[in-house]
Amino acid sequence: MFIDIALGFVIGLALGLMGGGGSILTVPALVYVVGQNPRAAVTASLVIVGANSLSGMLFHHKQGTLNWKVALTFGGAGMAMSFLAARWSKMFAPTTLMILFAALMLVVGTLMLVSKFSKQAEQPAHGLGVTLVSGAVVGTLTGFLGVGGGFLIVPALVMLVGLPMRHAVGTSLVVIAMNSLAGLLGHLGDAIDLQVVLMFAAAGIAGTFAGARLTRFIQPQRLRQIFAVFVIGLAMFLLYDNVGKLIV
Repeated sequence: MFIDIALGFVIGLALGLMGGGGSILTVPALVYVVGQNPRAAVTASLVIVGANSLSGMLFHHKQGTLNWKVALTFGGAGMAMSFLAARWSKMFAPTTLMILFAALMLVVGTLMLVSKFSKQAEQPAHGLGVTLVSGAVVGTLTGFLGVGGGFLIVPALVMLVGLPMRHAVGTSLVVIAMNSLAGLLGHLGDAIDLQVVLMFAAAGIAGTFAGARLTRFIQPQRLRQIFAVFVIGLAMFLLYDNVGKLIV
């Protein structure tokens, strides 16, 4: 129970600090620490990530670092794809899902490691079409693999939509919550361990609030680089553990 609570807090802390990233740890934690099968872990992850995002969203709203217009446009496109992708994931074996998840982690970790975003400067906006397409891609990943997609949402909001970094972090939490809800609807009927979900979610909400407060004092770019190294290492372990199962 202590380990579950600690993991939930860390996941929420990363989510509150960076607007994403922590959610990508939820599925591996549920599979390798809690002992759930990958399909159940994906469903449970959507509940946990959605609850954490809602709590962080409220705090960022109070700070004035949340753009509702962008969030609803980006998130609206993602919700439809998240719902559909949740149904597609049922066509794949659990081991295959974990391999795809690990591959995504490698891509995400690399992007987080090499990307540099200005904390204040805005980037030129690329229009509504790019926002809708970006939202749809993120929503697909959310429904299919049970990740919030904040690690993709934040860069997209900064580089494509033109939001400042702090506003992108707060806005991404709204999008994550919307995508998680749509993905969860696509997974209705899948069994989840309610006790584990509640422990992770409660600890994660506390972590998300702590992370949102710490954004005033910690540089997100430095934290993102450290976190990226950890994500890449975890992805390599997942590939090592699951590729052999698929071959055998």
